[in-house]
Amino acid sequence: MISLKVKFLQSLAEKTKGLIGANPVFPVFFTTRWGIHTFGVLYPLDILILDKNNSVVGMNQNMKPNRFFFWNPIYENVVELPASTIEKMKIAIGSQITLSE
Repeated sequence: MISLKVKFLQSLAEKTKGLIGANPVFPVFFTTRWGIHTFGVLYPLDILILDKNNSVVGMNQNMKPNRFFFWNPIYENVVELPASTIEKMKIAIGSQITLSE
C-alpha cells in the first residue's frame, strides 16, 4: 500500500488548468477519460492511471512538457506527480494507492 497526499481537482476549471504553470509541481488527482496533455506544464511529470479500487493500471514516467498520454478509457482516475516520484516510491503496475488531501 502506497500513500500519496494529493490535491483533488473537481471543477471543470480546476481540471482544465491542472498543473499548467505550476511552480513547483505538486501531486493532483482528477478524473478524465481518454488522455491528458502537458502543454503549458513547465516540468516533466509522472502520471498514474488508477482503476476504481485505486490499483495502478497504467503509468508514464518523466512525461515531458508538450506531450500527450492516452490510455484505455474504461479507467478515469488520474494522479499527476512530480517527476521521479514513481521511481522513488517504487510504484509499479498493480500497486495499491491510498490518496489523502
